[in-house]
Amino acid sequence: MTNSSPWRATVLTLFPEMFPGPLGVSLAGRALAAGLWQLEARDIRASATDRHRSVDDNPAGGGPGMGLRADVLAAAIDAAEIGPERPRLLMSPRGRPLTQARVVELARGPGPLIVCGRFEGVDQRVIDGRGLEEVSIGDYVLSGGEIAAMALIDSCVRLLPGVMGKEASGTEESFSDGLLEYPQYTRPQLFEGAPIPEILTSGDHAKVASWRRAESEALTAARRPDLWAQIPSKAPNRAGRQKTPKNKTDG
Repeated sequence: MTNSSPWRATVLTLFPEMFPGPLGVSLAGRALAAGLWQLEARDIRASATDRHRSVDDNPAGGGPGMGLRADVLAAAIDAAEIGPERPRLLMSPRGRPLTQARVVELARGPGPLIVCGRFEGVDQRVIDGRGLEEVSIGDYVLSGGEIAAMALIDSCVRLLPGVMGKEASGTEESFSDGLLEYPQYTRPQLFEGAPIPEILTSGDHAKVASWRRAESEALTAARRPDLWAQIPSKAPNRAGRQKTPKNKTDG
């Protein structure tokens, strides 16, 4: 971040009472209480102009459902007074998939404005006119953008300075280097007949690192071939040798 102001998430929603929700507990909640980041949930309905505070209307061209009115949503975005340095996001199933790389970018900035859609969608003229970047958290449809916004915010907040106890927690996990995270083990040493892999208790840090890398590669190749295909030279392991992992099963 280039300034001393806390990272800030401004959320536009028809249900501001949903926030902070899960963002008010655990890591994110403690960081929010400590002032490491800020959350502002703004009611889109406050920008409606009629006595019924209407925010939706029939979609042009017909079809099922309703859509958010362009004038109301645009007024709500304008009222938030977001500076040009802050990204303007729209949680949408048709958006670009949210990746860890994009999360890192957002966490390093001042914090986004996030529009939570409802009904059948958002008027395209608002998306274009207000420069909204459509973001998806997966190939499925939710009843609104609020849960998706919470997922995005949580993924960013945990990367802010001072939020996680150990900085390594943010670098040795799934997607940090394009791979899925290696399996984790803890006590007891023997659980339901299954022991912790011997190499993890050997005390040889170099062998542990090599084992973890190999496991990450194998998991990624087996479960996420799309990620595996994007890794240059198919993820050479840190010892410098090329490893072509075999697909594994959970059995």
